[in-house]
Amino acid sequence: MLVAGFFSVLGLVSWALFFFALYAFVDAAIHREDAYRAADKNTKAFWLIVLGIAAVVMKLFSVISFLPIIGLVAVIVYTVDVRPKLREVSGKGGPRRRGGGSSSDGPYGPYNR
Repeated sequence: MLVAGFFSVLGLVSWALFFFALYAFVDAAIHREDAYRAADKNTKAFWLIVLGIAAVVMKLFSVISFLPIIGLVAVIVYTVDVRPKLREVSGKGGPRRRGGGSSSDGPYGPYNR
């Protein structure tokens, strides 16, 4: 019973990692090619290939094996490094401030007076 529970948890983790990689792949496909150049990251084709292979590897191999861990590292690198830069270059991300103030602005005006 304990072993069956363990493998059902691993199955859920495997599906979650697959959908995480699939989300990153779709996000990479949505951004324009010139955004990758403007963000000074690798090309769109490079990230689509890497993230696509990562998604396939995460689905085909066990979570305990070595290849899905490499795929997870690639997906995390895209998510925390490449994606924010692409969103910043595309004008979709970055900090949201009312009035276009600077980073030293507080809720009642600038901190540095």
